[in-house]
Amino acid sequence: MKKFFAPLFLLFSFMASGQEATVVTGKVLNAANDVPIENAHIVNLNQVIGAVSAEDGHFKIQAEVNDTLYFSYLGFKSIRVRVTNDWLKYGDVKVKMTELGIALEEVVVSPVQLTGYLEIDAKNIPIYENYRYSISGLNQGYEGGEHSPNALSRALGAVFNPADALYNIFGRQPRQMKKLREMKEDDEIRNLLQSKFDRQTLMAVLGINRMDIDEVLRRCNYSTDFINSANDLQILDAMSGCYEEYKVLNR
Repeated sequence: MKKFFAPLFLLFSFMASGQEATVVTGKVLNAANDVPIENAHIVNLNQVIGAVSAEDGHFKIQAEVNDTLYFSYLGFKSIRVRVTNDWLKYGDVKVKMTELGIALEEVVVSPVQLTGYLEIDAKNIPIYENYRYSISGLNQGYEGGEHSPNALSRALGAVFNPADALYNIFGRQPRQMKKLREMKEDDEIRNLLQSKFDRQTLMAVLGINRMDIDEVLRRCNYSTDFINSANDLQILDAMSGCYEEYKVLNR
């Protein structure tokens, strides 16, 4: 029996090592001067996991051959890099990001003139009337948009008529939509989305465009104010809730 113990041990060790996750490493640099970029965000679009570059620009992230890594950093052009066999074989690679030239346009600030009289000032201060309605049996509510007699009916219509545009987006690519839940479970991705407002990472991971995102939120009765002002993490949570309810109602 002892004769077979060593071969069996080696076999199980080999199998265990074969199941270990593959990790790629590299360094994120400014393409203009090769200065390391700290806190650049890296997202594996295939496995839906994230990482952040260190002070010296180094990063490591779980990835397999042919996975696509999405690099983003404020003020720099986002890029996609495919993981190759050579990368896994030779180790660190240098990923260079190009800085965006942004011309700041004139900003006009319109102050609210206060008179000191509460009744008058209360009428002058803009109020954003975004209302949400909760439907019995569902965990999430719906934002009815502007306060109007038919706001509630529009919310109900979004719940009980999910087909149309929602099916065109959710139904045609269920695999991509499943990534919504995976994105919510990854802390690095959530931290990234919390500081972003451009929807670029959401579009890259989900494989949809900005118009699709806005259309989903409108069909789920989120107001224009929310769609335009929410950060990417809030948009992710909104879309995820909408998708989960869509699956329940579409059974």
